[in-house]
Amino acid sequence: MSIAAATTRPGQVLADLLPASRVKDAALVLGGAALTGIAAQIAVPVPGSPVPVTGQTFAALLVGTALGARRGFLSLALYALVGMAGMPWFAQAKSGAALPTLGYILGMLLAATVVGALARRGADRSVLRTAGTMVLGSAIIYAVGVPYLAAATGMSLTQAVAAGLTPFLIGDALKAALAMGALPTAWKLLDR
Repeated sequence: MSIAAATTRPGQVLADLLPASRVKDAALVLGGAALTGIAAQIAVPVPGSPVPVTGQTFAALLVGTALGARRGFLSLALYALVGMAGMPWFAQAKSGAALPTLGYILGMLLAATVVGALARRGADRSVLRTAGTMVLGSAIIYAVGVPYLAAATGMSLTQAVAAGLTPFLIGDALKAALAMGALPTAWKLLDR
């Protein structure tokens, strides 16, 4: 079967186009965790906020979309567990389970699972559907991260929104635009 024939089958994500094997799945899970850890190091502090702007959320959503729900979940679970165990690959080379930003990481785990399930239904094959998928994924990250930030720091929910959501909306729009270009383009190139 050619790659072009495989890409037209419903129910696939980009990772499914590689030959199936447990070794491949393990490599994809490890690679997804590593990509997220590397992207987390692209971090810019935000004045007045314990939450930096990072490439971590983009990587988590990309991992979920490209690998699918199961592998995306496993990648982000591995990333979270290894980081909580002491690997300094959370944003700004931090680690541990007591970070006020841990809620965002847990939100990324859930978001990668949801966007992976949506991608399996074709949500990454057009610009508009990819945009919706990325917006939903980001909303899930904030829905877990912002309340966790408030609880971990003693901020009110309003303060947590101001420190942990509002400053990031423009960056998230740019990340969504990148995904809107990259994912449908990858499918179109593979269909040729």
